[in-house]
Amino acid sequence: MRGMTGFQIGRKSANDPFCNPAILPFCNALSLIRETSTGVDLDVRVIPRAKKSGLGGERDGALVVRLAAPPVDDAANDALIRFLSDLFQRPRQSFRIASGARNRRKRIAIAGLNAAEARARVIGGLRAVKASARA
Repeated sequence: MRGMTGFQIGRKSANDPFCNPAILPFCNALSLIRETSTGVDLDVRVIPRAKKSGLGGERDGALVVRLAAPPVDDAANDALIRFLSDLFQRPRQSFRIASGARNRRKRIAIAGLNAAEARARVIGGLRAVKASARA
């Protein structure tokens, strides 16, 4: 939006210290990560039965994760924990579904991770998605 100082993108603005021009397209994803006393919380929207597993961007205040697994017998939840474990390079035991185990919208608690590192991993994953979409 031209002509506006500190133009607004979702909940983050270009003047936000976490939102420099190099990561401007990913500013909304940064607000999805909240630091807690034990680590971080991450809001996720799961899309099961996708063609392949991967990040899908940000939608409605949650990180979109597409999973090839069906939502049957906790297969999608297990696939989500495996995917996030690979993304954040943490052991699976560090991840817990804090709320929404039976819903598409979930809150994931990640132990032993700080917000800055989590933001860096999410931005790296989203950049990879954006780059593969261009190719």
